[in-house]
Amino acid sequence: MMKKIVSTLLVMVMCVGLLSGCGSKDSNSGDKKTADGKVDTSKEVNLVLYLYGGEGVANKDILAELNKKLKASINTTLEVKYIDWADVNTKYPLLWTSGEQFDMAYVATSAAVPYSTLAKQDALVDISDMIDTYAPKLKTELADRWNSVKVNDKIYAVPNNYSEYTAYGFITRKDIMDKYGISSIASIADMETYMDDALKEKMVPLNGNSNLAMDLYRMLIGTTKDWIDAPGIPSAEMYLAAGKDDAGNVFHPAFTDEFEAFAVKMHEWAQKGYWTKDVLSAAQDDKDNFYNGLSASYISHQPDWTGNYGNQMKKLPGVDTEFYTFPATNKIIKSTGVGAATAISANSKYPERCLMVIEKLMTDKECYDLFQYGIEGKQYVLSNGNVTQPAGFNAEKDGGGFAGWAFRTDKLNIPAATEDPRRYILNKEWEKDAIDSPYIGFNFDSTKISSQLSAIANVDSQLGIQILLGKTSDPKKSVAEYRKQLKAAGIDDVIKEVNKQYSDFAASK
Repeated sequence: MMKKIVSTLLVMVMCVGLLSGCGSKDSNSGDKKTADGKVDTSKEVNLVLYLYGGEGVANKDILAELNKKLKASINTTLEVKYIDWADVNTKYPLLWTSGEQFDMAYVATSAAVPYSTLAKQDALVDISDMIDTYAPKLKTELADRWNSVKVNDKIYAVPNNYSEYTAYGFITRKDIMDKYGISSIASIADMETYMDDALKEKMVPLNGNSNLAMDLYRMLIGTTKDWIDAPGIPSAEMYLAAGKDDAGNVFHPAFTDEFEAFAVKMHEWAQKGYWTKDVLSAAQDDKDNFYNGLSASYISHQPDWTGNYGNQMKKLPGVDTEFYTFPATNKIIKSTGVGAATAISANSKYPERCLMVIEKLMTDKECYDLFQYGIEGKQYVLSNGNVTQPAGFNAEKDGGGFAGWAFRTDKLNIPAATEDPRRYILNKEWEKDAIDSPYIGFNFDSTKISSQLSAIANVDSQLGIQILLGKTSDPKKSVAEYRKQLKAAGIDDVIKEVNKQYSDFAASK
């Protein structure tokens, strides 16, 4: 958690200098239309795309096959560069300030530099007037998503088109539930019953590290009244909240009776041994420990749980799991495109061709399958309609793939055999009552309160996570002190600015 806070502070400093590192679109170098109205792609172009993650051993082979398709159709080849997961919080901001010549990159509201910040500081190409010509298929297929990526009524990114609900919840072992007669878990009280039984099994219920603090915070937001996440403070910290029907009045949960009661309960949980005493310095998180048989449960979002089905079958053979969703279905937020999108760098010489490549990767089935799954027969085969590894698969020579979730679409997606099928059952159940985020299209500009956000991040690292993990001697006194320090750090300024900007946004709709 301390590393996350330090990284956040570094990002805030870097964001101030974004503009100086941005280039501008060369309007004389792009693709033009030919006499018959088609896009002129007579010039061969190579484009650079930045993605998170590392390069798999087979990635070059996969890319070579993909480039054959792109070259034949739009006379373009693609080069992928990577930002390792451990370096995202430092190297992603540097990507935008360095002046490096590249063409496209992953963007999101939750990225180390938020999408809206990049857009407002001219780091991205405005594609609003390019979509009709260079991505006509996406114009139609993303019709209900374009508004989610608008900044000041302009479009700077192409959103994914993948249905996803990232509601957080509590993952348990079915064998422990069965042994102690627990049919289901549907409340905090049920969680406590399960964790008490886990202790009887000599298992630490939530055997994690400091990251557990934010998972517990998400549990607070998810299980309390009509609270939903609100913008203003980065989601890696103790962020703001709002009522789902009162989005214009954000608040910090720390100043509520519910937070004080929660702090008391977390202190009780720590005393009962629901997590280890060295949680702040522990290396492994609760999820890793869970699949290694060292934790009786963990907290995460539904796609992470269902996506670990293969890992579960491999590491915990014969053990089934259950998922207790924290928020009620009528406050589960539908996914929005800005959660994972692709933007074109203002330094790109070929923004039109970039947009054509993005459309290919999202609408052409052959290109989509190569980019998302690899080469059929080498990285994957289809079995009963699911993607699975082929017989004889050798990770040391066949392993590969791209962190291409910003390009995913429901239309072309193929379920993975390593994915819990309950994902789609839950999605169908949740879509009946799930709500659109009231903040779709709203992009908070933190420029005026950057110093306050830095001070608040420091308060969180020094006291906030200790409260969440029950590490203070008197939780009520600690909450009072936390509130005092938040006030001194400028929390009221942040809340006032968020509410003002949202009010202006709502009035302009």
